[in-house]
Amino acid sequence: MRSLILSFVFGVWLLQQQAVLPDLKWAWLLVMFIPALLLPHRTWRQRVARLALLITLACSLGFFYAAFFAQQRLSHSLSAEWQGEDIAVVGVVAELPKQHERGLRFAFDVEQVLTPHATLPPHILLATYDDDQDEPLILHAGERWQLTVRLKQPHGSSNPHGFDFEAWMLEQNLRANGYVHPKGQNTRLDALVITPSYLIEHLREAVREHFQKTLGDAPYTGVLTALAVGDQSSIPDAQWKVFTRTGVNHLMSISGLHITMLAGLAFALTYALWRRSVRLTLRLPARKAAAVAGLLVALAYTLLSGFSVPAQRTVYMLTVIAAALWLSRTVAASQILAAALLAVLLLDPWAVLSPGFWLSFGAVALIFYVTAHRLGRIHWLVEYGRVQWAMMIGLIPPLLALFQQVSLVSPIANAFAIPLVSFVVVPLTLLGALLPFHWLLALAHQAMSACMAALEWLNSLPDAVWTQHAPPAWSVTLGMAGALWCLLPRGFPARWLGLLMLLPMFLVLPAAPPDGVLRLIIFDVGQGLAVAAQTHNHVLLYDTGPDFSGEADSGNRILIPSLRAMGIAQLDGLMLTHDDTDHTGGALSVMQAMPINWLSSSLPGQSPILQQAYNLRRCTDGQNWDWDGVHFELLHPSRESYAQEKIRKNNRGCVLRISIGKQHILLATDIEKESEQRLLKEHADKLLATLLVVPHHGSKTSSVQSFVEAVHPRYAVFTVGYRNRFGHPKEEVVERYRAAGSELLRSDEDGAILVQMDAQDFAIERYRKTHARYWQQSGAVAKTINAAETPD
Repeated sequence: MRSLILSFVFGVWLLQQQAVLPDLKWAWLLVMFIPALLLPHRTWRQRVARLALLITLACSLGFFYAAFFAQQRLSHSLSAEWQGEDIAVVGVVAELPKQHERGLRFAFDVEQVLTPHATLPPHILLATYDDDQDEPLILHAGERWQLTVRLKQPHGSSNPHGFDFEAWMLEQNLRANGYVHPKGQNTRLDALVITPSYLIEHLREAVREHFQKTLGDAPYTGVLTALAVGDQSSIPDAQWKVFTRTGVNHLMSISGLHITMLAGLAFALTYALWRRSVRLTLRLPARKAAAVAGLLVALAYTLLSGFSVPAQRTVYMLTVIAAALWLSRTVAASQILAAALLAVLLLDPWAVLSPGFWLSFGAVALIFYVTAHRLGRIHWLVEYGRVQWAMMIGLIPPLLALFQQVSLVSPIANAFAIPLVSFVVVPLTLLGALLPFHWLLALAHQAMSACMAALEWLNSLPDAVWTQHAPPAWSVTLGMAGALWCLLPRGFPARWLGLLMLLPMFLVLPAAPPDGVLRLIIFDVGQGLAVAAQTHNHVLLYDTGPDFSGEADSGNRILIPSLRAMGIAQLDGLMLTHDDTDHTGGALSVMQAMPINWLSSSLPGQSPILQQAYNLRRCTDGQNWDWDGVHFELLHPSRESYAQEKIRKNNRGCVLRISIGKQHILLATDIEKESEQRLLKEHADKLLATLLVVPHHGSKTSSVQSFVEAVHPRYAVFTVGYRNRFGHPKEEVVERYRAAGSELLRSDEDGAILVQMDAQDFAIERYRKTHARYWQQSGAVAKTINAAETPD
């Protein structure tokens, strides 16, 4: 059973790596396997052949099972012609609304579309924006509303080692996202729609409001809310950072440990009380009754928590244990885990795309690996230490593969956080949610405060977290084998060899470009610009993309994860071309995350960014330098422009030319016509380029005909956000470059643009195309943009 389930899982995972979905007609070929399975299997060769056929059949079943559900889900999509249009709908707020910096974000179940001829998917993701309306909309889970919405198809940035928003939307069964139009007819129709799912969401919101009312502005109200109802968005980013860096983030949500603990308490209490009644015991053995009680408590807590993957895994495992107890069967730990694995993927084939899926099942597998089938009994404290050791060693490979970081203080943090959170904070929190005694929540908050004080001290230690490049896939596989070898029982020879098998993950570094070669990445940051230029020994970051919202920006969401994964731990230079947030929004995050030798910019002296920087330079025409056979030269702005107060900040942008032999790249930031005319006058001989990052995202204020003819780029790159409110790039500008014979690239269609240039060759990679997945949009992006749409 275990090998067949693992084969099924592999088939599901394989489907999620496909660029296009297979034709389900091929699934009928599986029938061909059935006669072969009925053949005799007396000899070892026949048995091996039969096992191979079974594994192939299980893998194929997983592949086509996932493909079938993918086709069903993708069939519910928003048509392109209804993007950005006002659509009146009636539906229900389907989940606990989450607060963002400008309003609310929530899932919405569409019941009726009032706009004639409009068709919508049944589940969509909506947001409200308080600053766009006179009175903020206040919505609650389970309410029925009539809303006027503007929607678009799911679309996210596409960068190396980046988060896949479109995959997340597909897994959540949300096939369109948008916002509630503030000027539309937005009316609540029913206070509560009575269905089990909506009642659960209504209860979750009631618990959250109770916590907020009771604890007010207490610093860890969000943590207690997350522990009670699974609302992880209630935890501030600063606290999440502490939890992640100390390796206890798994405790600050509804984890399997919490559910198992509550189910165990329910089991013990029911067993103790049931066995005292002779009558009840004769009707049903106490152990079976306790198993049902424990399972029901686990299920209730899982539903209250939002049914996350770790919670699902625990409930399914407990279900298998309860079923085995009822049937008086003995079930191996590995069979329990395999059954839970199968149940999760039958309900959610996209779970394999979630890091939490692999970490959750991997952690439990490690616990079974170091505790099951051991001879003799050991003290519980020794076993607890053994499990912590297994977690520290065994999770290194997946953590490095998924996040490129490992907490070095995690064993110490978990040693006290697990018992404190699981056996003190969580029970008090749940009792505080159920009982009208405010002191229970106050006590839970005090316990959490004590835990946080210790965690923050650990977080403040130097080198509390190991961060590095993304290890090669083969080294991760070798590292997992090494971790398992290290964790073998005492008595196995040379367990220390397992540590040597871990070393390639740390020591095999991504290859830097050789001397005389440039590696350039034009990141997909939406409506903004960020470019990384890497030579053999140096790295320059040219602009840092936009500030998205609050504590989220291009720096911490896109640039830092990508740069670190590529093995870039520090920057030799950071160039901020001009004072616009779509170019400087991620700067502070980048400056906090990695060392920077110097910062060059045209920013005004009072800029908050410059106040936190050192080794400052003012970018001016004529500055140039050479790195490893690659020549860098600034063509704009002039030194005199800084004395001209009336000049537009776009026209003071730093224009950079990168050259190797006769190959040139021109990064033209947001310069406008006036600056282009200056470049034509002062540097006409230096404008010819193989690749041009088109000025000002393709705005009609830039790219005059004479400039386009002088640059005459082989590749013209438009860095634009999907359906941005500015309508960039303008069609007349696109046509100029097309008429010049340029190959057009767009970050909203092509994702990140990866360039490798030397004196002879110039190679381009469109990341969205080379790493395509079946759920991603294909084809041209809609050109008609509603001017009232909010920006990405």
